[in-house]
Amino acid sequence: MRTWLDFLLYDWLKVERLCERSRFEDHGRETFSQVLDTCERIARDKYAPFNRLVDTQEPHFDGERVTLPQATHEAWAAYAGSGMLAAAQDFALGGMQLPYTVEAAANAFFAKASVSINAGLLTVGNANLLMAHGTPLQQQVFAHREFKGEWAGTMCLSEPQAGSGLADVATRAVPDGEGHADDPLGPRYRLFGNKMWISAGEHELTENIVHLVLAKIPGPDGKLVAGTRGISLFICPKHMVNAQGQMTGERNDVALAGLNHKCGWRGTTNTLLNFGEGRWQPGGAAGAVAYLVGQPGQGLACMFHMMNEARIAIGMAATMLGMAGYEASLAYAKDRKQGRLLSQKDPASPPVALIEHADVKRMLLAQKAYSEGALALMLYCARLVDEQHTGTPEAAAEAALLLEVLTPIAKSWPSEWCLEANSLAIQVHGGYGYTRDFPVEQYWRDNRLNMIHEGTHGIQALDLLGRKVVMQGGAGLKLLATRINQTLEAALQHPDLAVYANGLAQAVQRLGAATKAAWATGQPEDALANATLYLQAAGHVVLAWVWLDLALAASSAPEDRQAGVRAAARYFHVYELPKVYPWLEVVAARESVCRDMQPDWF
Repeated sequence: MRTWLDFLLYDWLKVERLCERSRFEDHGRETFSQVLDTCERIARDKYAPFNRLVDTQEPHFDGERVTLPQATHEAWAAYAGSGMLAAAQDFALGGMQLPYTVEAAANAFFAKASVSINAGLLTVGNANLLMAHGTPLQQQVFAHREFKGEWAGTMCLSEPQAGSGLADVATRAVPDGEGHADDPLGPRYRLFGNKMWISAGEHELTENIVHLVLAKIPGPDGKLVAGTRGISLFICPKHMVNAQGQMTGERNDVALAGLNHKCGWRGTTNTLLNFGEGRWQPGGAAGAVAYLVGQPGQGLACMFHMMNEARIAIGMAATMLGMAGYEASLAYAKDRKQGRLLSQKDPASPPVALIEHADVKRMLLAQKAYSEGALALMLYCARLVDEQHTGTPEAAAEAALLLEVLTPIAKSWPSEWCLEANSLAIQVHGGYGYTRDFPVEQYWRDNRLNMIHEGTHGIQALDLLGRKVVMQGGAGLKLLATRINQTLEAALQHPDLAVYANGLAQAVQRLGAATKAAWATGQPEDALANATLYLQAAGHVVLAWVWLDLALAASSAPEDRQAGVRAAARYFHVYELPKVYPWLEVVAARESVCRDMQPDWF
């Protein structure tokens, strides 16, 4: 994987050019390589050997404490000690001022080694949200300690009765008595409610946990405002702290009701948290003490800062699980002797390695195309983040717009197709793949969560077709088409790539036409009934573009690298890209069977 990362970073994305910008001028390929080397080593030593352990020794709750394997504690300590929690932060905060592209590449090692040994995904996202929307004191007390790894963070959105329907959030935030508006940590409230499926919601890896909680402030009539416009965002620490960031020794009224036992990601606690049940009474009263972030009613807008970051991180997690399965099945296919080539007529001849069979090569090529292509997409999105933060005003605006369009694809496409890669990895292993003697069944179980994580597949589809490709008069989709056309023009100059460029051009045209046809009536019910098919098609078009661009970048690479990239690009364009046409036909026709189907007909 390291050679592929280096190719993507240096040959394709030209990440060294970022060092020409003042924020990154202290860096170069040498420092980038040092970060990658360090993370690769920690992942190899502290994560990978314990991936099966954390799957079989799930977190245990005895009614008082959650117990995690010692390996998880050691992994957290190593990760926090590496400085990666603050990798992108200012030097003044103890950060590295590292480009996000390099940070994302470095974190890929941990996702591949053991995705469910929490590597700080939520903690970093939590702290970054506070750096964007919190007050200076909230940043100092909470975010800065998260960047140091002293405290951990969560995001508390979903509730048992609402799931992804955040409009129906019922957690209440009640002003906490006289002077509540003047608390130095922010307007002070008491929370009452329940939050479900909260990853890392309870543990003892750190001395405190900073919960970011969505809740509604009752109106003058005591009722909660309906819909999402009534949602506010709050900081709710597990242990009470003062304005200097020191823990007071008092436990906040946040109680673990129980752990969810999952198909995969078993090493990470997944919790039901009760806020304000009265088990602990800070200040002598029930209710979880919490501090308002931003303005009342603007909580969801603030939370999207963390949600979008988490969506890209989940896309990376799905990608690396696909990569892990691909590497495992590739090694198995090279080693396992089974069957004979069709040209071998003598039944007494020795069996050949699995990798000699064309259908096994098909399954390996699919995994390579899915996982390596997905990693390229994730790092491309990370490069857009760097451009958004440090580029010229015009380049930053374009990067932000393109990232808006690509984020639902970056989250969902790896979650679907790298899961398929894991399924193919099991298939390559045959009967052995379905046993726990080999790791590929765990990779599949771990990856199955990612189509649900951080906004389900269907929600990403509604976001893409319902918002992202039509916002600003379709400016985002036009910008994507412009970027693709730049690659097409370059590819047309290479006779061996021209056929793929022409095929991709037709697919881009069909995607644009289907977008217009879906919205021809102006009715969301018509346009969005087949949004998931649109998401799949758009994702495949984007990945076909990525692979064509990678093939161009590999033109000057060593022969083996160039041949491997060209073969994967050819596979994707021949086997995968044609799938978009039947998907888009359904979208363009505004097929209504799924909408028309009545519950009684099932």
